[in-house]
Amino acid sequence: MKRKVPLKHFDTIMVTNRLFEFFQKEKVSRTRVVFKKILFSIQFFGLRFKKPLEMTNFSSKCTTAYKVLFLGLTVLFLNCTPKKEQVKNQTWGNALGTTYSIIYIADEELDYQQEIDSVFQVLNQSMSTYIPSSDISKINAGDSTIVVDDMFKEVFDVSSKVHKASNGYFDPTVGVLANAWGFGPGEQLELDSLRVDSLLRYVGWEKVQLNADNTITKAHPSIRFDFNAVAKGYAIDRLGAMLDGKGIKNYLVEVGGEVLAKGTNMDSGKQWSVGIDDPQAETGRQLKQIVSLKDVAMASSGNYRKFRVDPETGEKYVHTINPKTGYTKNSNVLATSVVAKTCAVADAFATTFMAMDLEDSKKVLENHEELEAYIIYLNENGEAKEFFTPGFEALISQ
Repeated sequence: MKRKVPLKHFDTIMVTNRLFEFFQKEKVSRTRVVFKKILFSIQFFGLRFKKPLEMTNFSSKCTTAYKVLFLGLTVLFLNCTPKKEQVKNQTWGNALGTTYSIIYIADEELDYQQEIDSVFQVLNQSMSTYIPSSDISKINAGDSTIVVDDMFKEVFDVSSKVHKASNGYFDPTVGVLANAWGFGPGEQLELDSLRVDSLLRYVGWEKVQLNADNTITKAHPSIRFDFNAVAKGYAIDRLGAMLDGKGIKNYLVEVGGEVLAKGTNMDSGKQWSVGIDDPQAETGRQLKQIVSLKDVAMASSGNYRKFRVDPETGEKYVHTINPKTGYTKNSNVLATSVVAKTCAVADAFATTFMAMDLEDSKKVLENHEELEAYIIYLNENGEAKEFFTPGFEALISQ
């Protein structure tokens, strides 16, 4: 005959209630919800013992009860374990003829200044037209034996894709024109229509080629590369890749106003907030829009940022050169901001849309849904208006 064991002192509801009361007194965060779930689980499995049970049933039910309690307490203590406090690391300085600022969040104080400086140094040696010993300077001078590095090749590849997508409005072979208009390291020239036409012979992406041995072939020795419209964005991508390699999940890299945002901002717990300048601000810097970014890059371009004034005539020359005409004449676009997965692509298209008029830019955007854009332009009455792609408008902070 099987023995029956009275369980007068074993009441799992009493146990859980006592534990629940303890944690309430201790004010441990998030315990109330967790213990309610434990309590429900125990009740669901029918583990409130009111009747004497046979030894065999007691053993199995008791085992189940302990399993449920153990699982629940494990979840509870995992929820109650304090998370390690995050540290905001920040560095800033000057590079690529502009300023930079980098914020990266980690579990401890970290110093990646050496790695950051290395990215800028390698990029300058590859693509700075202001360094005579750089690869691009040697290629521009006619040296066809230079074997370019991976950075140069990747920027060349991005340039080829954007050149094709923009129907030729993005063209880094405008170096000879940039010099002539006073926006490059070369000698500024006195330009008239005949001189501009003669220089256009040395402009055209179809006139250059990246060979299988990583050398560059130019159709004419006077063709000059100028990657300024994409190099900053590419530098940001390389800095982001460096931080990714270090296991950093949350960061904001900014170089000259262009940004790559990953993860969230620890100060707000939300996406990174980035401002867009008002191109018509008369004094100081004023923001036109603020956008929220996560896991994307944004580049902005505007002729209010960089221009040259002739000291004799007072005429204003903007830095955006139309590679089809050779002139720096303004379009009806005042400023552009482009969001893309990489900052090199965003940078290139932001410059491209400055050279194109609004309607042409819209056509490009219709064919490239991976891009989001914000364009400030002048209408036929000379009034400043705004154009957003739907995706960009959704990024604007309310």
